[in-house]
This record gives sequence, structure tokens and C-alpha cells, in this order.
Amino acid sequence: MNNHRWNNPRNARVWKERLFRWAARTLTGLSLLVLVVLIGHVLASGWSHLSWDFLTHFPSRFPHKAGIKSALVGSLWLMGLVFLISVPLGVAAAVYLEEYNRKGPWSRFIEINIANLAGVPSIVYGILGLALFVRFFRLERSLLAGALTMSLLILPVIIIASREAIRAVPKNIRLGAYALGATQWQTIVHHVLPAAAPGIFTGIILAMSRALGETAPLIMIGALTYVAFVPEGLMDPFTALPIQIFNWASRPQAEFHELAATGIIVLLVFLLLLNGAAVWLRYRASQKIRW
Repeated sequence: MNNHRWNNPRNARVWKERLFRWAARTLTGLSLLVLVVLIGHVLASGWSHLSWDFLTHFPSRFPHKAGIKSALVGSLWLMGLVFLISVPLGVAAAVYLEEYNRKGPWSRFIEINIANLAGVPSIVYGILGLALFVRFFRLERSLLAGALTMSLLILPVIIIASREAIRAVPKNIRLGAYALGATQWQTIVHHVLPAAAPGIFTGIILAMSRALGETAPLIMIGALTYVAFVPEGLMDPFTALPIQIFNWASRPQAEFHELAATGIIVLLVFLLLLNGAAVWLRYRASQKIRW
């Protein structure tokens, strides 16, 4: 009887499904436990240094005087420029590929390469930015070179997310606009993009969150690890939150490790704000849409 039950393909499939579900839940729980332990350690190490002076003081060789002002302002500059560069290009590329580009071998080639670029390690974009923007275009270690490099990093993510959001818009919306005499451009601007806005906003903000936390590309293009000033123009040297955290964490003194933990707290707050903004924008945009 037992052998018959185990030999039944249906019963075997049920048991495999239960085993996989159990393994998935166990691994998810362990991952969350590790994450909670790491965040708890960071909070315990860095919470005591979190203050207004920490946010408004420049880095220093003396831990009790060190702050994160230059890195904070540099990250804000960097994210602003990355947004201005990558969002128009990414959304425009998605609109072209979904609405104007004819399906064929060339189209499939572009789609495959965009998908591959989204999975390329960030250090490769740092090498590309060093060769292309820093040396070939002679932008040196400037804020503009960093913004262009980070834009290359997140462009594939924005394009893929925007394409999926545009593709999810029902075809009836397009046909209804065409039936009322709208051109293709009017249909896209007034109907398709507003309907796809929740998915586009989510993809943009999640891509910006990734750019905010990346360190390797900025190290490759030569972002400074010690900056006692804030950038005032596109060609000024700069630093960013991940670079400053990396600098403090690499020092042997325990006080700088605590400052690195405090910097991680500030970075986590920014990431949580960005992800919260993505959820809020998606909710607000979805409330305005009625299929």
C-alpha cells in the first residue's frame, strides 16, 4: 500500500511540491534572520553617533569631529544628475521599442542585449566609465563623469521596467484613441504613458535606489574618499555616501567603524524613503486609472 502511494506520480509530485515549499520558506526565514541581525548590529554600533552635527560636518581625521556633509551633498547632486540623464533616455527608448520599432531580427537583438546589460556587474560599468568619460572625453574625476557612469548602470533597468509597464496597457485604450482620431503620438502621450505611469515610476525609483547604493563604479572612476567641500558645478570633484562609508570601514580604528555604521543608517534611510516614494507614487497613479 505504501509503495503504491509513493509510486503514484501524483502523490510524488505533491510531496516534491511540499518539500520545495518548506525549503523555500526555510531559506527565506534564514535570509530575513541574517538581515535583521545585520541591521541590528548596524543600529547598535552607529545610533549613538547619529546627530545633526554628523550630518552638517565635513569628514575629519578625528572621529569625534567627523561628519558626512560632503558625501551627503555629493549623493544628492549625483542622484539629481542621474535622474535628469537616465529617466528621459530610458522612457524614450522604451516607448520607441514598444510603440514604433518593428518586430524583427534587429529588434530581438536589441532586446537581448538590453536584458544582458541589466545583469552586467556594476564594476564593468565603472571600467567603461573610466575609459569613456574620464579618459576619452577628458571629464576627469568630475561629478558629470560619475553621473554619466551611474546612468549607464541603471538605463537597462529603467528601459526594461518601462517596457513592461507600457506592454501591460490594454490594447483597447490604443484602439479607442485611434477611433476618436488621435495620432499615434497623441495616443502615447495622453493615454499609454499615463496608464503605464505606476510601473514606470516604480522601475525608475528602484533603479535610482540601486544607483544610490553602488560603490564599485565610483571607485573605478576615481571618486575621492576624502572631500572637505561640497561640489558647486558639474566638473567639480565629489564623493558619495557609499564611498565615505567604504573609507571609514577600511580604517583600523574602531571609532571610524562606528561612523561607518552611522553612515549606513543614513544611507538606509534614503533607500527606505525612495522605496516608500515608489509605493506611494504607484498607489496614487493606480487610483487615477480605471480600465
